[in-house]
Formats: sequence, C-alpha cells, structure tokens
Amino acid sequence: MSEKEKLRIDKYLWAIRAFKTRSLATDACKAGRVKLGGQTIKPSHIVKLGEVYSVQKGPDRKVVRVTGLLERRVDARTAVTFYEDITPREETASYKSMFHAPVLNRDRGTGRPTKKDRREIDTLLEGPSPAEGWFDED
Repeated sequence: MSEKEKLRIDKYLWAIRAFKTRSLATDACKAGRVKLGGQTIKPSHIVKLGEVYSVQKGPDRKVVRVTGLLERRVDARTAVTFYEDITPREETASYKSMFHAPVLNRDRGTGRPTKKDRREIDTLLEGPSPAEGWFDED
C-alpha cells in the first residue's frame, strides 16, 4: 500500500461529512463511538475499501461501507459516492418515532400560555382526568 492510499479514519469521516470538523471525528474515535466489527478503533486507523464502520453521533447511529477513499472534504453530493449507508431501516424508524413527539404550534405573538391554557392543552394531549368529572361514579 503506497503512501497515497493510506487514509486515517478521522480524516475519512470528516471528508465524507459524517462530522463537521476533523477534531470532532477524532474525539468520536477516542470516545469509542466509531467501531469496526464491534471493536472501537483509534483515530489513526487506516481505512480500507469494503470495511463497514458503525458511527454513533448523539442518539443517531449510522452504519457505512467504504466504497472509495476521499482525502479532502468535498460537497455533499460528491461525498455520498464514497460510502454506502447500510443502516437498517427499522432502526431509523424506531428512532424517529421514539424521540419525535408531536409539537403544539402556537400563533406567533400570542405569548406564553396561561395556567388555564396549559390545563386545556394538557387535557387535549392526555385526555380528561377522573377528577374533572368525566367518569360516572355510580
């Protein structure tokens, strides 16, 4: 393997836009959030074609296969051609449903809800409580 073909994992992850900066990619490797075959790897690990890496970024986890070596950071459209995202779809679907709760939108300029508004919102979201007299106590 010539000097030109050697590429560090932290530099590769930065180049394919997995991390915003190279130092963030290095820190992720040091913290054990980048794995190869279940084993944590150092930032100086040499990337090889066909290897499959698991990259954890916050609650999100991606599994990528190396399809090409990229030394410099390029635009996102070009960077996508240098890796294959093989993250299981059911894993991403469960992540979306678990962490994305419905958000109540309020008109701009209406201010914060009053206590009365807050109670009405809670009743709409959770349903009426037994203390509010919605259930028969015969």
